[in-house]
Amino acid sequence: MKESVIVIGLGRFGTAAAHELMALGHEVLAVDRDETRVNDIAPHVTSAVQADASDAEVLEALGAADFRHAIVAISGDAQSSIFATMVLRTLGVANIVSKAGTSLHGAILEQVGATRVVYPEREMGAQIAHAFAAPHVVDYLDVAPGFGIVRFAVPEPWVGRTLGELDLGGRGLTLIALRHGTGLVVSPDAGTTIGAGDELVLIGADDRLAALEPAGA
Repeated sequence: MKESVIVIGLGRFGTAAAHELMALGHEVLAVDRDETRVNDIAPHVTSAVQADASDAEVLEALGAADFRHAIVAISGDAQSSIFATMVLRTLGVANIVSKAGTSLHGAILEQVGATRVVYPEREMGAQIAHAFAAPHVVDYLDVAPGFGIVRFAVPEPWVGRTLGELDLGGRGLTLIALRHGTGLVVSPDAGTTIGAGDELVLIGADDRLAALEPAGA
């Protein structure tokens, strides 16, 4: 369903979110204090405005109250992100996703009205750490302390074997899907044969996921 989203702050995170929202078919109003950033993104979003989004009157004039969704991606200015989040909540925006740099910053954002707080740098750091420690881990998502979801590029010795032969359940892991090229098979059966270049999407304890590496032969 097509949605309208206001994205405040056009650093790397905000810009990436705005581009992806447009690619998914949504309407995006992009807002930033920096004229260069606004001009850079203007051709790629529904509309772009140079403005101070921590000012209640400015956000009201921009029609923020008409949006159900907002992303507050202001970088390097915790006070402005807190004020912007608070104003959006006051204006009645139902879903506000706010970026935080620290746990304290995130706690304050939750208190003033953020529906969800994200920590992009922390999450990316976790992904890099897991990928660094396990060469076959393409991507990692932290879902709970000590548990994660990974995209795991199958090692060469696994090619030609079936999922049943790998006995992932016996290793304490749950297979969510098998990615083959651009296709995705959700909950593939045990008789599925793994091909070269395939990826497994797995969920489990971090130590179990890490143990896949030496077990790959």
